[in-house]
Amino acid sequence: MRTNPFFDAWLFLIGATDDHRALGIFQYIMVGLFWALLFASVWIAFKNWSENSEQRRASHAIIWICRLLIGAQWFQGCLWKLPLPVSGGFQYWTGQMGEHAAFAFHRELVKNVYLPFINVIDPLVFLAELAFAVSLMLGFSVRLVAIVAAAYSLHLWLGLYRHPAEWPWNYMFLAIVHVQFAVYAAGRSLGLDELIRRRTPGNAITRLAALAG
Repeated sequence: MRTNPFFDAWLFLIGATDDHRALGIFQYIMVGLFWALLFASVWIAFKNWSENSEQRRASHAIIWICRLLIGAQWFQGCLWKLPLPVSGGFQYWTGQMGEHAAFAFHRELVKNVYLPFINVIDPLVFLAELAFAVSLMLGFSVRLVAIVAAAYSLHLWLGLYRHPAEWPWNYMFLAIVHVQFAVYAAGRSLGLDELIRRRTPGNAITRLAALAG
């Protein structure tokens, strides 16, 4: 049950939410992972800020904060897809898509593909949302991941469009945010994309090879 944004954020940071408790001992792994991503994001931002005067702009700081918050949102959202292979929450909301999707073909897709193979779909969705979180929090490969996340958000928009308890614009707004991240290359604002780009001149393949090395 929600209380207020500040107390709820604190509960999330210490792993004391209902979604965390449902994971048993794995709640501490997810808490540790989130804190590691948070500290890594701050460290990357600091490195960019201290090494490049062009990064010391309010616009870059604002984009970084927005990117970090949306990444945290994806991280929080992936928690209720656990435990694998199928969580009760994910199974319920997938079923809701089968009843409330905007188009009949989408409802049939959910009923005939998603639900019968939910033990495969759930882990894939969990990994996708975790990948969105990692990418946005670290500012790594943001353009590509943001495009995928925008498409994913539009899928949710259409999948829950007719649900009486959902406001479809929520998912449209989420898609718009990711489109903006892609258009403005948000990873280049105090992110790992900018750090790699600055330290490794050349094309994208060269930069990825340097990162792997």
